[in-house]
This record gives sequence, structure tokens and C-alpha cells, in this order.
Amino acid sequence: MSFFLHIFAPPIMGSLRNEAEETFLINVAMAKSKIYTCTGDTGVTSLVGGQRVKKTDIRIEAYGSVDELNSNLGVLVAIPNLQPQYVDLLRYVQNKLFNIGAYLATPNPENSITHCPGLSVETLRRIEDAIDEMDAQLPPLTRFVLPGGTHRAAVAHVCRTMCRRCERRIVALADTTYVDPKVLEFVNRLSDFLFVFARFNNVANQVDEIFWEKEC
Repeated sequence: MSFFLHIFAPPIMGSLRNEAEETFLINVAMAKSKIYTCTGDTGVTSLVGGQRVKKTDIRIEAYGSVDELNSNLGVLVAIPNLQPQYVDLLRYVQNKLFNIGAYLATPNPENSITHCPGLSVETLRRIEDAIDEMDAQLPPLTRFVLPGGTHRAAVAHVCRTMCRRCERRIVALADTTYVDPKVLEFVNRLSDFLFVFARFNNVANQVDEIFWEKEC
């Protein structure tokens, strides 16, 4: 059964007379809608469930920052010649960020303990294992690194700083309502990954790291 029918028409499906009728309903459910709705022209938008809030609402800031990070990770993946294992890992991260965005877009008026789908100990371990694998191939860090080097390393640093901002927005939201701790754990670990990933790309491509010259 179509996902759309599962959401919009489950009561109908039990009474369908034939396959043609089901196909018709699938086509209706999947009909393309307009991108523009004009409902946000006054600076308000809808959360999951329909609640209308200002676009400056902290919940919007939180999941909007996740969306911004995810978009820039797409830029990072699009840079040519990235090893397949890191393409797979970054796509995995992008999917997890989409889960987080949907979770943060869902209001929690009762301040209930809720869980973000798809986040687990294994999720964090996959990120940590990648960090450890790359870090084992890097020289010890004795000075502050400036963002830059290869194109991929520079973009990874941009994603890292966006990840930190995303974390700050989620912390601000968590000050007002319950947020699954695994969300912050994931985002915090992801920023560590992006820092190590940037260093790894410079070292692997024999590009000198750029260090902070305090006296320059």
C-alpha cells in the first residue's frame, strides 16, 4: 500500500472493490501540489500537526538549522572523488538529520518524554568509529587549525560550524521543552566528525594544514 494512502486513506482501503480503484486512489493521493501556498507570507508557518507559529520561533530556528546543515552536507558529498565509504556515511548522516528535523518540527505541548526515531547507541557508534579510524591516521594536534586546505576540507569546516550553530539552537529549544538527549549527542558527535574529516582530507591529499599564527 502507498505510504500516502497509509497516511490519508487507511479507512477506505479495506472497502476497495478492485485494483483499479486502489490505483485511482494512489494517483489522487500522490497528485502533485503547488510549491507555493502563500500561507507563510505574513511570517508564520505550520509545525507538524498544523499549529501555526512565527518563523522566528525557537522550534523553527532549531529544525531550520538542521535543514541548513543537511543542505551543506549535500554540497560536501557533491565534491568529486570522495571515497565511497564516506559518501555512504554522509548519506547516512543526512537521513538521520532528516529524522531529527521532523522530530524537532513536532510540538510537545505536554513536555512529554519523546524519542527521535532512528537514533540509537549504534547510530552514535558508527560516527565514533569513523572518527577513530581517521584520527588514527592523523598527526597529533598541538596547535589550533585554521579552516581551509583542500576544497573538501574547507567545506567540511563550514559544515562543522553550522553543526555547532545547530547544536546551540537545539540547546535553546531544550531549555523550553523536552528534547531527546540522543539528538544533542548525535549533533555534538557530528561536529567532531566534521573537524576530523577536514583534517583527514588535508593530510590524505598531502596538503599542509593551516595553523593559527597568533603573532602574525
